Amino acid sequence: MSNKVDVVVIGSGIGGLCCGALCARAGRDVLVLESHRQPGGAAHGFVRDGYCFESGPSLWSGLANWPSSNPLAQILRALGQPLPVVSYTDWDVLVPEGHLRIGVGSDDFEQMLLGLRGAEAVAEWRRFGEVLQPISAAAAALPLLSLRPGAEVLQQMWSRGRRLLPHLAAMRHLAGAFGPLVDRHLQDPFLRHWVDLLCFLISGMPMGDTNAAAMATLFAEWFDPGAQLDFPLGGSAAVVEALVNGLERYGGEVRCGSRVDQIKLDGDRAVGVVLRNGESIDANAVVSNTDVWSLLDLLPEASSPGWRRQQQQTPACRSFLHLHLGFDATGLNDLPIHTVWVGDWARGIDAERNALVISIPSVLDPAMAPPGHHVLHAYTPANEPWQPWQNLRPGSEPYELFKQQRCSVFWRVLEQRIPDLRDRCRVVMEGTPLTHRRFLNVHQGSYGPALSAANGLFPGGITPFAGLWMCGASTFPGIGIPPVAASGAMAAHAILGRKAQQDLLDQLAL
Repeated sequence: MSNKVDVVVIGSGIGGLCCGALCARAGRDVLVLESHRQPGGAAHGFVRDGYCFESGPSLWSGLANWPSSNPLAQILRALGQPLPVVSYTDWDVLVPEGHLRIGVGSDDFEQMLLGLRGAEAVAEWRRFGEVLQPISAAAAALPLLSLRPGAEVLQQMWSRGRRLLPHLAAMRHLAGAFGPLVDRHLQDPFLRHWVDLLCFLISGMPMGDTNAAAMATLFAEWFDPGAQLDFPLGGSAAVVEALVNGLERYGGEVRCGSRVDQIKLDGDRAVGVVLRNGESIDANAVVSNTDVWSLLDLLPEASSPGWRRQQQQTPACRSFLHLHLGFDATGLNDLPIHTVWVGDWARGIDAERNALVISIPSVLDPAMAPPGHHVLHAYTPANEPWQPWQNLRPGSEPYELFKQQRCSVFWRVLEQRIPDLRDRCRVVMEGTPLTHRRFLNVHQGSYGPALSAANGLFPGGITPFAGLWMCGASTFPGIGIPPVAASGAMAAHAILGRKAQQDLLDQLAL
């Protein structure tokens, strides 16, 4: 069986869906292939016994208001897909300094900081914000959707010259790491630890390796006087549904349960894919929304050996432990939607099992759990090593014992707030790097490439093969929801050309 489409996208993560939807919007015949039984990649949701669980991202911003600097919000607007959200302004942090409720706006954060560290720390924080303002403005003047992959970046910057001219002095910071800025302007120990934590939550790496442009943009969103966070009603699954609806609205298709085994090449050109079931699909363009290591497995071993060797050497972020709970919420009042726990600053923010993220989305969206119950997702953010797990067999006694031991950190933290939590639970699911790899089809269960911003930007979505593009967390701009959405748009720009890109920018007034 053989068929033909204009664009085939391998993987239905946020980047792949953004790319496919924008291509379909421009009139291309698009097919998105997903090996899992439901779309979304790391953002997919699933239901167990009436509880709506999330598998990935839990912190969202820039979705509620327009204009927005969030590429995902921009793409949803271009697709005509409204996304209902609930906005909120604080979250809980359990750190060595104590139990803090952190506000995302500047006033609330400074009030907390005043009580914790005093007026001098507040003044230092304000000075740091002043330093970041021109860098944030420079990032905003060059929207990610205005960029195309490849060596045309300087040309693209030149074409926006009038807008960028006031920001030239600050633009030198955009491609570097955030750490040097912090080192020059923050001395207070708590503030340095706090920024290091934010960097780790965004990139899976400490501040010395996290991109300064990404962090300056985050600061502009989270520490603006009117800042807020946005939770999409229905969770991350609702974001995926909106992108799928946008794709299908323009005639595109998502096909789940369809694992790609091979990218077909004709010389140095990608001409389609072959599925595990033997089906062959021809395409004018192929977009890989897999990680870089998985992409190599889809290509013939003899193809572009130099490029393959270079990609194989890409360092990987570590993996995750997961805990999903559905539990009786009787008598549990004022639970936060999010809690971030850090055990010991001295161990380093990226030390294994030293940081947890806990999300209880039913606090804001009760429909995600049965009446009177809550749904919870907790995970260790890219700090679980792969090596101890790689030779264990899921379901075996050694695996189960090791899983219980490693996941005990979740229970230790959660039972500080809810001592009888185990008795309240109706659904308990513990996940490991092997679980993460199985359901997300990612190399070693990794969060993505551990490419330090101190050494340059993430690679663009270009490959040595004509007609083959990449998007997702392995490509520029990098890891996180806004970057992967932008990477999908950039792959679409490469396929559709400058005029379609400019039409999109004009519609969005970017």
